[in-house]
Amino acid sequence: MAKTSSTTKTMQPVSPRSEPVQTRSIKRTQQILEVTSELLETVGLNDLNTAIIAKEVGISVGSLYHYFPNKHAILYAMGKTWLDSIEEVLKEIQEWDLEAMSLPVFIDQVVDTNLRTYRQQRAVLRLVQAMFSVPELRELDERHDDMVISQMAKVFKRIGLNKHIRERERIARHYLEVTHSSYLVVVNQNDRRASRTLADLKLMLGCLLEHHLNTPE
Repeated sequence: MAKTSSTTKTMQPVSPRSEPVQTRSIKRTQQILEVTSELLETVGLNDLNTAIIAKEVGISVGSLYHYFPNKHAILYAMGKTWLDSIEEVLKEIQEWDLEAMSLPVFIDQVVDTNLRTYRQQRAVLRLVQAMFSVPELRELDERHDDMVISQMAKVFKRIGLNKHIRERERIARHYLEVTHSSYLVVVNQNDRRASRTLADLKLMLGCLLEHHLNTPE
């Protein structure tokens, strides 16, 4: 049996110390998440630590540890909250009358609806980068991709893309990579450039989906 390398980094726990139930604890937890979002945007991931977070919240580091054991646990909570908002959007899309929608209307709505969740999450680019690069958060990145791909594969079938599930999942992954990266660019652009980028995104999606809608399986 191979020995575990002594250089292997131990994964930090990402579960909160306890689930807040009292109003004061809930507010404090939310404050910690909001302050961390602001700091993630201003100081970046590498310089972010619990001492800075505690100072900005106005509590001691010891008090902060009553809520979260480390900075990765705070980032995990932020990422999970953002994933919950993505899940809500996907549920909302499933409730649309997809079968009756024209392709341009569908693309307009699906892009605009998803973009709202990216705009609402402060420092979303840095958060997503953390979800991809920090081992403790990688599960969130994988969960995000799997969720979007599986749900959009169902959506594509309802708009008339009658292909095998594996092929729809392949197209959904392509859709994910194109939209996800574009949203992360748009949220950091001024209004004029963002409008042009979104127009390009919608054009690309239109070409992709129209091609597969008109191509037999």
